[in-house]
Amino acid sequence: MNRFLWKKRHSVEELESEILEEPWRELNWEEKEKNLKYVQEYKPEKDDIKYLRVLLYGPVGSGKSSFINSVSNVIRGRMSIPALASAITSYQSFTRKYETHKFIKGRGSSKTFYPLVFNDIMGLEDGTDRGVHADDIKLALEGHVKEGHKFNPVAPISQDDPGYNPTPSADDKVHVLVCVMSANTPQMNSSILEKMKSIRETASELGIPQMAMMTHIDEACGETEKNLRNVYKSKYLRKKMKDFSSAVGIPVNCIFPVKNYSEEIDLNVDIDTLILSALKNMINFGDDFIEKI
Repeated sequence: MNRFLWKKRHSVEELESEILEEPWRELNWEEKEKNLKYVQEYKPEKDDIKYLRVLLYGPVGSGKSSFINSVSNVIRGRMSIPALASAITSYQSFTRKYETHKFIKGRGSSKTFYPLVFNDIMGLEDGTDRGVHADDIKLALEGHVKEGHKFNPVAPISQDDPGYNPTPSADDKVHVLVCVMSANTPQMNSSILEKMKSIRETASELGIPQMAMMTHIDEACGETEKNLRNVYKSKYLRKKMKDFSSAVGIPVNCIFPVKNYSEEIDLNVDIDTLILSALKNMINFGDDFIEKI
């Protein structure tokens, strides 16, 4: 056989082997409007809880702030940047303060907020005196961290700290804990995995539901970059999700691959569909928890 033809055929076979013929997880790509309506119309049924609170945590550069901005884009139906995010890959966290991000509903005098809020937190870093302390995240879960508290990488928050909330309300507490990780990360450091394990154990003790967002799926997989609808056909992304599940302990059916808005200047239906799939489940998990407390 001609060597060039063999190489060409071989490369095509390799390319084809990167994706499955059928998706390993079913997703209805035509349900964007249905899921958007579900998210926009959600409201907690408890009188003492105004907002379903989601806490994002994860390694530096995993895309936590960008995910918040992407959620805002989808819910509001236009591009927006409620959370400052860095476009530069860094080994240090861009987010320094504990901040609640609300999503605006309406305009002018009729302006309100959707009853779904996200708390962004300083990223996890390798080592004991870098990044957010696992103890700070544990306190945030119970509502003990005040809005605007500036995290100290050297020492976790104490009860004497002005940023400590001694009497959290039901609205201050976290209802869903979401780990954000990048599909483009070769391997997670063992010390970061230990911090994650510690945080997850505390959340489990509190009964808080947990899930994960896998970001940068387009950068990690060429076939998904070409067509986002290949996400659940990608062998690489499926393996990445399974490996992450084994390392951290979050079940695969609680891990959702998403693409954050980054280069786009207009909304994209497929990006929105993946984000809404994750948001719908996030709301369901959080609402089940709210109903129990």
